[in-house]
This record gives sequence, C-alpha cells and structure tokens, in this order.
Amino acid sequence: MFTQRKYYTPYISPYDPCKPIEIKSYDTPPQLYIGMQPPGLPQYATAREALYRGTLWPLLYSPYSSPYERGEDDD
Repeated sequence: MFTQRKYYTPYISPYDPCKPIEIKSYDTPPQLYIGMQPPGLPQYATAREALYRGTLWPLLYSPYSSPYERGEDDD
C-alpha cells in the first residue's frame, strides 16, 4: 500500500549509551511521485480551502501526521 510516511531500522551499536530508537520514520512529499505536473489537474473549489491546505491542487496535499503514531495498516 502506498503511504507518504516511510519507516526504516537504523544500525544500533552495542556500545550506544542511550536507549536507541528502533524504528525511525520520515515523510516524503507527494511531488516526488509526479514526474511533471499534468495540465488540467483538479483544483480546490474555494481559495479559502486551498489556503487552508497550503496548495491549490488536492493531489499535492500532504497532511501532517505525527511520527510517533503508526497507522493500523503500517504494522
């Protein structure tokens, strides 16, 4: 399943003095998955909604999700 949040397991040294974070995550922006912006993309209906989302095109909207909460299907 496609998600914008990616997970990885970093190297954990046996000599690390702190408790390690075993699974780390990062977000990838949606424009990475679009080669060129195609003409005629649907736009938000109102300028207010576009300003609220931070983009004019719903395809390029990326909501913020907490890196400390994993989704149900991300197991």
